[in-house]
Amino acid sequence: MLNKRTVEDLDVRGKKVLVRCDFNVPMNENGEITDDRRIRSAIPTIEYIINNGGKVILMSHLGRPKGEPNPKYSLEPVAKRLSELLNKEVIFAADDNVVGENAKKAVAEMKEGDVVLLQNTRYRKEETKNGEEFAKELASLADLFVNDAFGTAHRAHASNVGVSQHLPSAVGYLVKKEIEVMGKAMSNPERPFVAILGGAKVSDKIGVIENLLDKVDSLLIGGGMMFTFLKAKGYEIGKSLLEEDKIELAKELMKKAEEKGVKLLLPVDTVVAKEFKNDTEFKTVKVEEIPADMMGLDIGEETRKIFAEEILKAKTVVWNGPMGVFEMENFAKGTEAIAEAMAKSDAVTIVGGGDSAAAVEKTGYNDKMTHISTGGGASLEFFEGKTLPGIAAIDDK
Repeated sequence: MLNKRTVEDLDVRGKKVLVRCDFNVPMNENGEITDDRRIRSAIPTIEYIINNGGKVILMSHLGRPKGEPNPKYSLEPVAKRLSELLNKEVIFAADDNVVGENAKKAVAEMKEGDVVLLQNTRYRKEETKNGEEFAKELASLADLFVNDAFGTAHRAHASNVGVSQHLPSAVGYLVKKEIEVMGKAMSNPERPFVAILGGAKVSDKIGVIENLLDKVDSLLIGGGMMFTFLKAKGYEIGKSLLEEDKIELAKELMKKAEEKGVKLLLPVDTVVAKEFKNDTEFKTVKVEEIPADMMGLDIGEETRKIFAEEILKAKTVVWNGPMGVFEMENFAKGTEAIAEAMAKSDAVTIVGGGDSAAAVEKTGYNDKMTHISTGGGASLEFFEGKTLPGIAAIDDK
């Protein structure tokens, strides 16, 4: 996985370099970017190419325009924000077919150090199908290809996998860091190695749990998925989230952990409420005392302490999935406690994208983590031990 060419292995001077970024950023109804972290993450690769005399052609998807042009998903706001961050004009090539007259003209007129951004690659339905023609059109604009979009690395699309078949390729700094930090944690972690898994469903994390049971010393389980495990232990869980068809699997996973000598920690208490909303009454109860008419929406105070202690003893910590309904203030405390314990720890701390990344961002501890993955789905598949097509397709050193 780690033996890929990087942008520094390419001679970019005078060359047109097509860079796949992940500019899939959240916007409000006025088309203003509300969180530009993904744009900022791409800056090191872009600046390296600019500083070494290359011509930068950027591409990305944004949202799900369903394979047709839709002004709501235009990348124009990204070009504006990027111009501010780079302190130089980023030319936006507004073509509904992505590689059209505007793109060709802009690219033809490029000088060394110039930056052009193409329109949303998902304006073309061939993008998600990895269509050969579209991949060739994109490749025809450039001499070299750099993939710096970890967030889509688990998808084989035209703009990441297709293009790499037609141009010499490398990974950018962001993808390089993702695969180095997470790769080391998964293949050669400093121990004790602790993994924390949360989120709503066991079914989303089966592959991850199975792969991690072969690697970790402790596995801490919170979030909605904890109730399927508690039910498997014979507890009554009231109106809490339950995946009835995964109870047997939860039993098997607990047995497997025991056989492998992995410490599998389940919550000992939970914050329960009458309804799934923030301003309902709530209280903390032991997991064996969940009232029949209430639902668990977070891990309790005692569990937070136990989990924090386990995290503070660790040398490597991987976290994926919130501990409760962190969007609601009253049920965000468990998730905040995990972020805080990780921030205080001396371990290598890795947050696996998606909701966990959003939660850490919310707590303000992001600069205290070793690494926050930019890809939710991609980091999950990485933790499952799967090969990511967007990285596999890149030329080896």
